[in-house]
Amino acid sequence: MERALPVIAITSGEPAGIGPDICLLLAGRDSAREFGCRPVIFADRDLLIARARQCGLSVEVRDYEPGCPAPAGTLEIVHIPLIAPVTSGKLDPANSPYVLALLDRAIQGCQRGEFAALVTAPLHKGIINEALRQKKPFTGHTEYLAEKTGAAEVVMMLTGKSGAAHPDGMLRVALATTHLPLKAVADAITPAKLESILRILVTELKRKYGFPNPRVLVSGLNPHAGEEGHLGREEIEIIQPTLEKLRAEGFSLIGPLPADTLFTPPILALGDVVLAMYHDQGLAPLKYAVFGQGINVTLGLPIIRTSVDHGTALTLAGSGKASPQSLIAALCEATRQAVLQNTPHAFPTPCPHCP
Repeated sequence: MERALPVIAITSGEPAGIGPDICLLLAGRDSAREFGCRPVIFADRDLLIARARQCGLSVEVRDYEPGCPAPAGTLEIVHIPLIAPVTSGKLDPANSPYVLALLDRAIQGCQRGEFAALVTAPLHKGIINEALRQKKPFTGHTEYLAEKTGAAEVVMMLTGKSGAAHPDGMLRVALATTHLPLKAVADAITPAKLESILRILVTELKRKYGFPNPRVLVSGLNPHAGEEGHLGREEIEIIQPTLEKLRAEGFSLIGPLPADTLFTPPILALGDVVLAMYHDQGLAPLKYAVFGQGINVTLGLPIIRTSVDHGTALTLAGSGKASPQSLIAALCEATRQAVLQNTPHAFPTPCPHCP
């Protein structure tokens, strides 16, 4: 009997950005054949129809019916209504609750087993915070998903094909801290947090990517990894002792390494993944190498979640010029993980669209 295709929830993100545009471009693909899954878009129906017209696309939209897959070329959706009308490229705080409603419904569906995985198109953190005002700040998808799923700690990892020296041609960069002001980073890197991040990273690389003992290249926090304490003592007092503790348990950890030379081919060849201490330290070089082709993966969640590696690109919204390549790569990786979760001893052959 043929195995049912994994059903993947895709949230369309900020309605004024390119999220709806790149979701619409999936309608022209045979997802079952090309990607091995059944994608379902979470969006306002009328928004998608209007945006398709604006982009010059002929797209048929149908409400998602669990037991009845739509024919190839038809976009299946879970309709969630907008709060205010949308103009492409123009942010409106009034629609921020809509963006969060997309996420909430998709998360609930994944938790209930209705969907095998979650893929997220970009949202705009600034406009959500403008709408929330005095409420708890919204710092991003990663932190929101951790809170909503009850995950104690999660790890943000971006990955993509680069010309990196790793044998599989992949550059993988995980973060010890995510969306924090730079002045808050040093205080956030504690021995307990760093140990937790490394344990999750190594466990997930074994479970989801098949590395028997992942080699982690760990960056320092300070310039020149602290210059033996002359440029900061975090490497001496926090990072190095944590690495030594985990090495004693058999972890393969290299560092702390100066971040300015870590991303050179001879150093990258020594490891399977980089752990950077803060957002721009790791993601600036990664996005230079793979932007538009890479994906974001959240490790440590009880559900599977992947995302695009780009933002809302407001200036491209409605132009018909947005590329769906990162969304397709994220969809393929979510599908791979969903299949792997059900067949734990099989590592599916990478899809040609995947990073």
